[in-house]
Amino acid sequence: MKPKDIIQEKGSIWIFGYGSLVWKPDFKYKRSQIGFVEGYKRRFWHGDDFYRGDKEKPGRVVTLVPDHEACTWGVAYEVADAQVEESLQYLDFRETVGGGYVLELCEFTAREGKVQQQQPTNDKLLALVYIATSDNPIYLGPAPDSEIAAQIVVCRGSVGLNMEYLLRLAQFMRCCCPDVDDEHLFSIEAAALALVL
Repeated sequence: MKPKDIIQEKGSIWIFGYGSLVWKPDFKYKRSQIGFVEGYKRRFWHGDDFYRGDKEKPGRVVTLVPDHEACTWGVAYEVADAQVEESLQYLDFRETVGGGYVLELCEFTAREGKVQQQQPTNDKLLALVYIATSDNPIYLGPAPDSEIAAQIVVCRGSVGLNMEYLLRLAQFMRCCCPDVDDEHLFSIEAAALALVL
């Protein structure tokens, strides 16, 4: 099933966020649940030359990279009937036009093990997710954690410091997913803090 099929088929949709969407969705939604998608790892491999950086100093933001042994934690938002079109228009601008991401479908699993719905269902649901791929012109790709941290510390974009993005994402993981060790995220956070403290 393709993203456009799920949008046309259902009255409401789920959208999974794993970066800034976990603390700043900025669209109307019915409810949210913390959980994960399998088969992907979160990496600071995507460039941002608008929100968290500029053309001379692109910031680093997260994307999902395929890894069949990994899972990425975040938040899934249920967007109901009348809000779907407006929410997707906003997100398409924010993530696709402004951010260089493409829309994919992933299976989402809620932290509690069951997706809380009005009617009994299975443990997983399909959620739309925005992923930046390596064929994007502002994709930066892998680098040592220390190099990524050094880049994050000096970048600023239209909505704020790249460091704020990093710290908010780490804070979300510690507060909402305290048993999950996101080694990549926490290693970059430690390296960045060592540069500024």
